[in-house]
Amino acid sequence: MLLRRNLLQLSLQAAVLAGAAFTGLHAHAQAQAWPAKPVRIVVPFAPGGTTDILARAMAPELTKAFGQTFFVENKAGAGGNLGAEQVAKSANDGYTLLMGTVGTHGINRALYSKLPYDPFKDFAPITVVAGVPNVMVVNAEVAKSRNINNMADFIAYAKANPAKLNMASSGNGTSIHLSGELFKSMSGIFMVHFPYKGSGPALLDLLGGSMDVMYDNLPSSIPHIKSGKLKALAVTSIQRSAAVPDVPTVEEAGGPSMKGFDASSWFGLLAPAGTSPEVVVRIQQEVAKALNSPAIKEKLLAQGAIPGGNTPADFAKFIDAEHKKWAQVVKMSGAKVD
Repeated sequence: MLLRRNLLQLSLQAAVLAGAAFTGLHAHAQAQAWPAKPVRIVVPFAPGGTTDILARAMAPELTKAFGQTFFVENKAGAGGNLGAEQVAKSANDGYTLLMGTVGTHGINRALYSKLPYDPFKDFAPITVVAGVPNVMVVNAEVAKSRNINNMADFIAYAKANPAKLNMASSGNGTSIHLSGELFKSMSGIFMVHFPYKGSGPALLDLLGGSMDVMYDNLPSSIPHIKSGKLKALAVTSIQRSAAVPDVPTVEEAGGPSMKGFDASSWFGLLAPAGTSPEVVVRIQQEVAKALNSPAIKEKLLAQGAIPGGNTPADFAKFIDAEHKKWAQVVKMSGAKVD
């Protein structure tokens, strides 16, 4: 009886091991066969902003690398939360990716009282695509009519005209929004916040004159800065940007009250949690290769973006550090979204 029981236990263990081996081989085979159909990259904001620009720069490169179409789908709303939630709840088969941002994965958990996804548990980080400073921009004609030539002029105007300035952003919880909230907190001025469903539509109203200021991601504003339609008052990073070297940092332009001001953005690809690690690594390697190519690298640097390409493990650590950093910014600014 004892011998029979031991043989039965050994048979069960062998079956479990064989099943695990089969599952592993099956997952490996699936990863090797991927992609067998088009891959969707969800952009959680409207077209025209930096998130959209970077996703559309990566899509053709990944299409070339894998021989299957990578296409961009915009799912805007709730500061990036709608698009992020959609990807979090998608199948983890490698056919749905998210172009996440500092907002969706660094800020929103601290800003929103209820978040429809977990930025840590619901995603498999792939790689940072690019990091960018934000830039404080105003409509050039409007600024001229108000004698605003620099940040000191802007702050003076804001204090002389309380609650009359409108601040546009790409949505609640984005770095564009939080950059403005941090600026308000440190400068002691008040502006009315108008959240849009992306940087693109917010910029249109700034260019049209119905909005007064925006702390936009540099790549989406830089064409309008160079055309003279927007006036850049400062970049929000610690150091100046090589793309606009004559534009001072907020700390430089704002003096002692703005010491240590830093509100830069980043954008990166993520997949739903449970996506095959082999698929994740394959995407990361091809993105890194594309970002290191002279054509893409020079294009991003000219727009003020710093190419990424780090490993999934490093990206996961980076997201954790960014959440801790931005939680402090949210607390300091007093911003909260219910």
